[in-house]
Amino acid sequence: MPYKMTPEVPADHWEVEALYDTCFAPGREALSSYRLRDGVPPVAGLSHVARDSGGILAGAIRYWPVRIGATEALLLGPVAVHPTRQGEGLGAALIETSLAHAGPLGWERVMLVGDAPYYNRFGFTLLQDVEMPPPTNPARVLGRSLAEDAWAGVIGKVRHWHD
Repeated sequence: MPYKMTPEVPADHWEVEALYDTCFAPGREALSSYRLRDGVPPVAGLSHVARDSGGILAGAIRYWPVRIGATEALLLGPVAVHPTRQGEGLGAALIETSLAHAGPLGWERVMLVGDAPYYNRFGFTLLQDVEMPPPTNPARVLGRSLAEDAWAGVIGKVRHWHD
């Protein structure tokens, strides 16, 4: 793959935000998942950027810490690939590369809000007992264990890291 993936650094922030603005509908920050991100920085070492050989940003992925009861989890997203770079497998590479770093950093579980047919191939399955803030569609709340049975017994509402 002609892209170099590196952990996101503070100097990448506004360029990544511009990519998200390009890839997602206006008002993306009104989604309930953004309330879980308010006032919390992305998880260092897990949020990644992908740049081409010319240093142009082609894709980005971010992770945020959240809690379900007293249980800690990662919230994956957003992940975005510039429209001119889509269809090259870059989104999958960002997901796989960044998830490979999560376990060694001590994280046991990761969740997201997304399309099951896409995310199932990365090991994500429906979290029936985990509730994202409304108006999130419960069928789109997915999780993946990074340690054996990490989601076993985890139930409740997803809440802000500082709550």
